[in-house]
Amino acid sequence: MATTTPLMQRLGLRHPIIQAPMAGGAVPPELVAAVCGAGALGSIGAAYSTPAQIGEMSRAVRAKTPRPFAVNLFVAQPVPDLPPDAGRVPERLAPYHAELGLPPPLLPNDVREPFARQFPALLESGAAVFSFTFGIAPPEAIAAAKARGMLVTGTATTVPEALALEEAGVDAVVAQGSEAGAHRGTFAVPFEAAMLGTMALVPQAVDAVRVPVIASGGIMDGRGIAAALALGASAVQMGTAFLTCEEAAAPASYKEAIMRAHGHETRLTRAFSGRPARGIVNRAMCEIEAGDPAILPYPLQNAVTRPMRNAAAKADRAEFLSLWAGQGARLARRLPAAELIARLAEELEAATRRLADRS
Repeated sequence: MATTTPLMQRLGLRHPIIQAPMAGGAVPPELVAAVCGAGALGSIGAAYSTPAQIGEMSRAVRAKTPRPFAVNLFVAQPVPDLPPDAGRVPERLAPYHAELGLPPPLLPNDVREPFARQFPALLESGAAVFSFTFGIAPPEAIAAAKARGMLVTGTATTVPEALALEEAGVDAVVAQGSEAGAHRGTFAVPFEAAMLGTMALVPQAVDAVRVPVIASGGIMDGRGIAAALALGASAVQMGTAFLTCEEAAAPASYKEAIMRAHGHETRLTRAFSGRPARGIVNRAMCEIEAGDPAILPYPLQNAVTRPMRNAAAKADRAEFLSLWAGQGARLARRLPAAELIARLAEELEAATRRLADRS
């Protein structure tokens, strides 16, 4: 009763599973390669990487596996001006810097969006998939990736966004439900209008577009995969489930926070990046948002909090980290990536059999 979809066939996948492209260092090439080697699709989250780093990570993956992999970038966003009260933000962060032994925080002075510099490196990466989020990649980028034989995917949080991506020429749409951890991929409507759950969004997107739909958000085990496939998805994209894998480079306190968290202990926040993202509630999230919050728009807030987050990762201080995680965090497991994928495949098979037996 093996599950096979045209998308899986095109990519040569044994399992309808895509490891989400989580930027920021938690997903090293070792994890990406292990996922690929186990018959799923591993993804390099390159949004914060230099062109040289993209090349280095891609070579590291290719050295470990001949299997296809993906590279993800953030679509370039307009960089806003600093608001008149921007000085309040360093003041709010100063106590954290002092506690972590850092110099006082400074407002960012160079936050140019790196997509144009990163994309040529992606083209040379050897990736089978170019995925993007935060909007629609430039037409020339989509055309160039396709000319290299890459499959192109974009992230949608509403049906109109899925339709816009299809019109732009993507080969598949990642339908990101509100349960998903980390940044929302919303780009065509206000964030608060794009909080559809995965179970609601996926079948609507499947009905609306002709390209394959990849379900994302809150999927942590084989039951979730079976549900997504039953709704018409061609594959699922899973992030939080892989953050606790042995190969993941997330700090130990981050992994422990995921293992302890209940779904209701995550929420959307702009505290760390200026853009809504779902993470586990911690001290920094609560205090930065408290009272009259001092939060800059994305990517300015992301830049000004980066030193704090980097220092917290080195010190393994979860209270200052952006603990991105989805609402299914409680279902996380500590396993090697290949073993996790094998378990997911077994659970998918069992769930599919149970459904067949009931019919």
